[in-house]
Amino acid sequence: MENSNVTGRRFRGRSEHALDIKGRLNIPSRFRDVLARYDSEELMLTSWGNHLRAFPVSQWEILENKLLTNGRDQPGLTSFIRLVVSGVTPCLPDKQGRVLLPPSLRSETGIVKDVVLTGMLDYVEIWDKEAWSLENQATRDNFGNYQESLARLGIF
Repeated sequence: MENSNVTGRRFRGRSEHALDIKGRLNIPSRFRDVLARYDSEELMLTSWGNHLRAFPVSQWEILENKLLTNGRDQPGLTSFIRLVVSGVTPCLPDKQGRVLLPPSLRSETGIVKDVVLTGMLDYVEIWDKEAWSLENQATRDNFGNYQESLARLGIF
């Protein structure tokens, strides 16, 4: 049986939002509830290819430690580390549960106004709505390709 402390610390679900004129994003209450179960309400926000990722600080530090201890030994990861780590921005939600998405990160990922947030268990993805639609359709089109991996996990 899973520990409720672990399951209460998972981001799940998807929602659509519009950034306000200042570039602030309202974090859904269900995601804020999960974040409150971590030691800090602060999110570490960075670009991740064609979208943003928001990590609780402790999850970000796990990623950083993996990159620090093993990342530089992996061919080609120096550029990835440079992109992701140099762009990371700490974001603390305001009293209304909003975080400011830095203009540089919005620009890098093509986020203008309409976004989709997706819970990814230990982090949250923030997508431009059009980019999300394309990614989601590609995943649906290739759904059968996941059967082998899912079977190895005992899910399929």
